[in-house]
Amino acid sequence: MKTIKTTTLLAISAVALASCGDTGASGSRDSIMTVGSSTVFPFAKSVAETFVRDNANFASPRIESTGTGGGMKLFCSGTGADTPDISNASRRMKASEFEDCQANGVTDVIEIQVGMDGIAFASAQGGITMNLSPETVYKAIAAKPYGEEQTAKTWADVDPSLPAKPILVYGPPATSGTRDALKELILEAGCKANEDMKALKESDEDKYDQICTEVRDDGAYVDQGEQDNLIVQKIQGNKDSVGVFGYSYLEENSDKVQGLAMNGVAPTYENISSFQYPGARPLYIYVKKAHIGAIPGLQEFLDAWVANWSAGGALSKIGLIPSPEDVMAKSTAAAKEHTTLTAEDLAAK
Repeated sequence: MKTIKTTTLLAISAVALASCGDTGASGSRDSIMTVGSSTVFPFAKSVAETFVRDNANFASPRIESTGTGGGMKLFCSGTGADTPDISNASRRMKASEFEDCQANGVTDVIEIQVGMDGIAFASAQGGITMNLSPETVYKAIAAKPYGEEQTAKTWADVDPSLPAKPILVYGPPATSGTRDALKELILEAGCKANEDMKALKESDEDKYDQICTEVRDDGAYVDQGEQDNLIVQKIQGNKDSVGVFGYSYLEENSDKVQGLAMNGVAPTYENISSFQYPGARPLYIYVKKAHIGAIPGLQEFLDAWVANWSAGGALSKIGLIPSPEDVMAKSTAAAKEHTTLTAEDLAAK
């Protein structure tokens, strides 16, 4: 019976995908294809394992860690069997990405907030300890802090209360949603502490973005690629260095690394869920409505997300922080009723 059912589903998917827009895609696929955020990756893998356990008649999903930006590019390239069904994201879809999707025939996109995470600053166990702030982080790693030449060599150069240790920060690359969140939640917040920068945003937004979000390239900030586990390894190798990654990696590696406070607030589950920690951020998945019913198991995969993202669920046990109840209710409805995203929705937040 299982063989007959799977064969029937594949036949249906071949027909359905053939009508998924004029993208040049052809054929069918018997497994779900997911791309995107390295931060969402471990949660997506966990959901995939649950999905396979509970749905033996479906193939295992293919989960790829490409970074949020890279995932969005692949996701928005078109519809059909040779394009991803889902893009994981550690920040919200940008208006420009939504426009790319629309232009390439990905006209019905479902946005689902799966939970929350925090951008954690950490060092090795027994390593450097500091009470950071968005302002001190900005002054330490900005290419041109407040438009001036970057001269800080040690943390003490930024703030005399901090250790006189060389600034060495391992962090995410430009394609990562974690980097986007670092810019928005930490760097820009630190930059805007300066009144001149607030005024600059009104007069020259491009220059403001460059000054407030561009990181230094002299070796003090090291782009470590999309694999957050490599950052954990790097800071273990140098106890005076600092790493920037998603909270889940801090939780997963708590025997190896320690969180650094931000504004006196530690990056903990409770502090992120209450938004007391400055680096709190939502996590998303984006789904092609056209692929639901065409790719075998895609709806069941979404159901597995819903079943596991609540407090006390399987995902919270590996570091995912549940969304507020109203957001979770909206996300559950989107996963089951396939509510699609509009340009107005993106502009509203």
